[in-house]
Amino acid sequence: MKLSGNTILITGGGSGIGLSFAERFVQAGNKVIVCGRREQVLQQAREQVPGLITRVTDLNAEAERLALFDWVTAEYPEVNVLVNNAGIQRRFNVLKADARDNWHDFRKELATNLEAPVHLSMLFAPYFAARETAAILNVTSGLAFTPFVIAPVYSATKAALHSFTVSLRHQLSGTSVEVIEIAPPAVNTDLGGAGLHTQGEPLDAFTDGIFNNLAKGKQEIGYGTSEARLRMSRDDVDVYTEKMYQATKSMIE
Repeated sequence: MKLSGNTILITGGGSGIGLSFAERFVQAGNKVIVCGRREQVLQQAREQVPGLITRVTDLNAEAERLALFDWVTAEYPEVNVLVNNAGIQRRFNVLKADARDNWHDFRKELATNLEAPVHLSMLFAPYFAARETAAILNVTSGLAFTPFVIAPVYSATKAALHSFTVSLRHQLSGTSVEVIEIAPPAVNTDLGGAGLHTQGEPLDAFTDGIFNNLAKGKQEIGYGTSEARLRMSRDDVDVYTEKMYQATKSMIE
């Protein structure tokens, strides 16, 4: 993937990994548009990254995803890169989740993590295929390969997005569109709530690693502990998953 001269849309770009990617892309000479649900967060992002373009969008709503696509392609017709980054992580015990009264919360996790990136990829793929160079970057997770038992919906959505990304890469292999998967480990952001990932990889170091591998043309990129997990055997996955569950199950008991 060429790292300069693009017009890039990043979902969930107001904070965390999305904002870190946005800042790096702007520094590299790209026009960058980020969307998110909260105007205040987007305003802070604009203050941190001069030149950043923002739009309030609720990715849970089909109509807003369609409106986002129509707005971006009308206002910035040169757009050629989509980064599906927005995500929600909920930690819970299925025996205590109360799926009757709280299902709307779990549905948001499904919609944000899976429905939105699939929908946006399908909207932008034909548009991008007519361009000379283009890319779709899907941010999955190391948890797509080794599920985090106490975040079962998040892990499942990332596994599904990984599978979709592989299929998308094959389907678009005869076009100008690169399809890239970025599978982070735990990174020190506020995903899931403040303070939950303070032991994760430093955000700047993680971003450095990802951009180094983008420059090398890699199509499936891990970092730190997630690199090995991308190629684990099934037996190793089972051992790793059980070990992590035993270390964290007290958080949801």
